[in-house]
Amino acid sequence: MEDVKLEIRCPQMVNGIGLEPDPDWSFKSLLLELDSLEKKLNLSSSVSLPFAKTKSREIYGEKGTKRSSNAFVMRVSDEEFEDSEGENEKVRDRGLVKAARFNCNEFYFSSSDDDSDDQPCLDVQTLMNEVGLVESALYELTHEHQLGVKEEIRNTISALETDLMNESEKSSSAHTKVEKYREARREVERKFDVQYQRRVAEGLDNHLTAVQRDHELKSQIEERKIRSDAAHEEAKRREKALQEERLRQEKAKAEAEAKLKAEEANRAALEAERIAAKEAAEKEAAKSSKANTSEVPQTEASGGPNATSSRVENDKTNKSELAGNMLRAAESALKLERERLQKLKELEEINQSLRSSSNQNFDSTGRLIGRLIRQISGNKDKVSTQASELVKIFNNPHCPQTISIAYFAQKVVSNCESPSHSAFACAHVIVLVTSQFPQAMDLVLAEIHRACIYTVPKHISYTKSAFESKEAYWKVIGYKEDDGKIESTTDYLVRLESYMKLYGALVQTEVAGCQNVHGLKEGWAWLARFLNALPANMYTAVALYAFLQMAGFALFRKYRSQFMKMLNFISENFLNALRSQDDPDLRPITSKIQCYLEDKLFLQEPEGRTLHSSLLSNNMAPESDYHGPYHQQSRHFY
Repeated sequence: MEDVKLEIRCPQMVNGIGLEPDPDWSFKSLLLELDSLEKKLNLSSSVSLPFAKTKSREIYGEKGTKRSSNAFVMRVSDEEFEDSEGENEKVRDRGLVKAARFNCNEFYFSSSDDDSDDQPCLDVQTLMNEVGLVESALYELTHEHQLGVKEEIRNTISALETDLMNESEKSSSAHTKVEKYREARREVERKFDVQYQRRVAEGLDNHLTAVQRDHELKSQIEERKIRSDAAHEEAKRREKALQEERLRQEKAKAEAEAKLKAEEANRAALEAERIAAKEAAEKEAAKSSKANTSEVPQTEASGGPNATSSRVENDKTNKSELAGNMLRAAESALKLERERLQKLKELEEINQSLRSSSNQNFDSTGRLIGRLIRQISGNKDKVSTQASELVKIFNNPHCPQTISIAYFAQKVVSNCESPSHSAFACAHVIVLVTSQFPQAMDLVLAEIHRACIYTVPKHISYTKSAFESKEAYWKVIGYKEDDGKIESTTDYLVRLESYMKLYGALVQTEVAGCQNVHGLKEGWAWLARFLNALPANMYTAVALYAFLQMAGFALFRKYRSQFMKMLNFISENFLNALRSQDDPDLRPITSKIQCYLEDKLFLQEPEGRTLHSSLLSNNMAPESDYHGPYHQQSRHFY
């Protein structure tokens, strides 16, 4: 704080006390001097003074702390008196208290005045009164200044508290915002982490899938390579076997030719001897019968009626032998075929009469049955459902049962030509339906016999004397004609295969709780009649292979060694008969039958035989096994 100097002009001495020994007093010096003065006055005066003090003056600071008196320097001069009023405001603004100027000219202290004894006391008292007033004014100013400072401090503290509260609220709000922002950032980071982890998982999954796919592809390539190598080795082995077989056949043929030549030579020698003996006998007879030549009856020379009848009988015998050579089948098989076809014919006549007598159109029933049969698949539940629906149609009073059964037989057989046809599933439906309507089985078989003669089994050979043309022959054995054009042998063999697969699947089908009226016993009889009566050619080879594919597994499980004898007969006779024809178009089917026997495929259950409880799309569309070279041939066989 700045020092405030107070200059006092007083008489130099009052009762021997110097009033202004030092013109430049400090505030502390002034206080000390005042204290000293009071003490002297108290000692020198016998009258108690009202302003006598026993305690030195103390000045306290703004906060109540004791302050040193050195903080103020009081100086009063004539030059500063004039400016004191202007400086009071400055001193007050600075927190200083400036003493009021006072002049001691009003008082006169004279220690040499002897006229009156009371005058010094009065002057001293007046001086003390003036000093007390100054001190009181100084105290009041100090007190006012302290109150002002305290008020200012309170205001400052209140403002600071208000600012502090505002700042605290701002800080709290900012802290809340920071926490919210931090939480939002955490949530965003968590989402980013989850998304990143998901992407990492997807990337890992894609990578593992790609690796697995690559491994599967490599394994497939290796497997194909192994199969290709095995097929190549098998082809080599078969080619070698065919070459050996060809050499053996050529050797046997050469031996047969040599033997035939020897027999012809012997026959020629015997014929020459016979002719010579005959000539000798004729010569002897001519000599002995010259005389009796005119006695021979004319009727005998011409042959007579006996000769004519003999020629007629010979012609009939030749025709029956010719018909027997053209139709190759067992008599029992032909008899069963005639009976089934007769039942079908009678049923068709009944249905024709029903249609003519009724105005109702039953074509919708036929379409419904056809749709149900087309929907048959290798699913156990589907087969059961379709069979139940067909039985309901048979029991429908709005449609005669004979018409429903006829539609069923037609649609089942015609559905064989569908690419999505499942022979085993269709056979299950036939068994389920015919177990409740046994008469329907003969009608189904009759439709199959009508579509394919090899399901009888029987074969018709081509002869120019029996058929006007080859087209007429093809129609007889089952070729289709479309717009006057006969189908190719390839298409015919595909249809023949599908019919034989249906027949083979039918004879081996066994359903729990249902009786198959045309089961394995009939299949065994078919195979025996086939091998005993039918020749070995393209048609019969395809029919035999398709039947073995479907029914061979079940026949082996039931007949075992007897079935093996059948297979041995096929290997030793049927295959040799095919090879002896030396036809390149027969080699593929010959190789298939040979592989079936050598690889013992009859020990493996055929695909689709066991119905599944869920749909398996890869089992629902069986592919034809006959896509070899003989399916690409353009000419016909007979």
